[in-house]
Amino acid sequence: MFLRMRARWDPLTIAALALGVAAVSSSAAMIVYAAAPALAIAFWRNALATGVLAPVTVATRRKELLGIDKRDSVLAGIALAAHFGMWIPSVKLTSIATATALVCTQPIWAGLFSAWRGRPLGRQAWLGMGVALAGVVIATGADADLGGRALLGDALALGGAVMAAVYTTLGGRVRQQVSTTTYTTVCYGVAAAALLVVCVVAGVPMTGYNAGTWLAIVGITVGPQLLGHSMFNYTLRKVSATTVAVVTLLEVPGAILLGWVWLGQNLSAASIIGVAALLAGVATVILSPGARSDRHQLPASDL
Repeated sequence: MFLRMRARWDPLTIAALALGVAAVSSSAAMIVYAAAPALAIAFWRNALATGVLAPVTVATRRKELLGIDKRDSVLAGIALAAHFGMWIPSVKLTSIATATALVCTQPIWAGLFSAWRGRPLGRQAWLGMGVALAGVVIATGADADLGGRALLGDALALGGAVMAAVYTTLGGRVRQQVSTTTYTTVCYGVAAAALLVVCVVAGVPMTGYNAGTWLAIVGITVGPQLLGHSMFNYTLRKVSATTVAVVTLLEVPGAILLGWVWLGQNLSAASIIGVAALLAGVATVILSPGARSDRHQLPASDL
């Protein structure tokens, strides 16, 4: 048993998890820093990621790409577009801490969807949901002092979590039939196309940004979207998806620390308590025996 545990938690696996957490933790701060409309950022991170993955997928997995379940993949891609279309604006409206913590409630919504479809949840899962709900109330209550703009951001972050759960639920069957690379290529492409339509209709400026903003957009794509995703998928060879899902919750304190150091965002005591309770509740749900299968507890796309 000892040798087995050493094999699972080798230094390379630990380094990959740490790098993955660091990568996804940078997302919110770079979004706030980027002087571009939120919807444009959502489009570009998906479009650039598709541009990187598509040539690889076409060259190495063409047969798999042609045979993918188009209906479920397209619906999942649209849900992913809705997720980014809600969460990225939320980061610009409310604090990094609250937006990141609220979007991490995805496993709770996934569990509720599972219960709605007839799979019962155990007492531990419901207890975790209750703790997380208390954390949400405390955290958003602290944001009430910041005004309606912050509360709108909180609502959008929760909406982003719901759509992330829809994305993983819709894509559950497809991900069992094709590789992660093929699946994410299609979903990123669909999400980019859907967000482009929204940006054009809404008249969102897609270009004309300064160099720092373009650098941030590229950083969001390379870091959270591609590197974080790759690192977490690599570690699944050595540790369970449940473990990875719990570890990814470290994104929240990482994002908070980066927001404080880089952008000067401070937290009130109430916000800290609320975020801590929320994360404890989410971790309890992830670890509960009645939660969704490991495959569906992973973050939607390394937010």
